[in-house]
Amino acid sequence: MSTNNNNQANIEDLLDELTDVLDKGWKLPFSAGRVFVDSEEIRQILDDVREEIPSEVRKAQAIVADRAQIIEDAHREAELVVRAANEKAAALVDQQEIMRQATLKANEILTQAQAKFREMKQASAEYIDDLMRRADDSLSENLAELRKTRQNIKTSQRNQQM
Repeated sequence: MSTNNNNQANIEDLLDELTDVLDKGWKLPFSAGRVFVDSEEIRQILDDVREEIPSEVRKAQAIVADRAQIIEDAHREAELVVRAANEKAAALVDQQEIMRQATLKANEILTQAQAKFREMKQASAEYIDDLMRRADDSLSENLAELRKTRQNIKTSQRNQQM
């Protein structure tokens, strides 16, 4: 048998003994069940019971006495965990917001760059078309002048042959 069980058995024996002392006590007449007992014998039994209380009960009493501190420590630790979780969540939200804003800015820059590219492409096409038109006009004028000069030379040669 373990010490705990021995202590428990001894305590139960002592409580039985205490009950026997009360049962053997002299009942006072007209006293509503009051009994005259040997107080010294009862004190001795109670002292024996106190000695038999197992150390685990004393430890449990110490834990109960310390429970307020244990609960307070647990609350404090829980608050720290919650605070850390809230800070982490806020950091993630901030990071998400930064990423969202960066994505928006990147999309805005890309849209502006595409619009600028289209403008430059259009301006280039118009400039090249203008250059080619002027070159065409200039060549047309030169060709017309060349034909006119050729015609003048032919006319002048015919006039000289005649």
